[in-house]
Amino acid sequence: MAIDYGEKRVGIASTDEGGSFALPRTVLPNDEKLLENVLEMVKKESIEEVIMGESKNFAGEDNLIMKKALEFKSELESRGVKVILHPEVLTTMEARRLQGNNDMTDASAAALILKNYLESRV
Repeated sequence: MAIDYGEKRVGIASTDEGGSFALPRTVLPNDEKLLENVLEMVKKESIEEVIMGESKNFAGEDNLIMKKALEFKSELESRGVKVILHPEVLTTMEARRLQGNNDMTDASAAALILKNYLESRV
């Protein structure tokens, strides 16, 4: 499972059973129920690890949203979820370029993060 953490929306992606393909799944509002919703998915699907995009600017420093993303990562970890940060650069822009701007853009960005993570393990 991968997360593209955003200020208003959070994209979620998952893999096929073999872990070969990254698939856009859903977009959740970044609200008071986000943690509960993600934990429910993790539990229901027996997810072993969550890949979260690590967003940096071109100078290699954390973007403004990264502070909140790291807080969310800590909340997940405090509840026993293994979270792996994986570098992401312009995944939302790439998702928009590939499919246009629509309701699933953030999930597609999460799928790109997951795809890059899976490819880095080969």
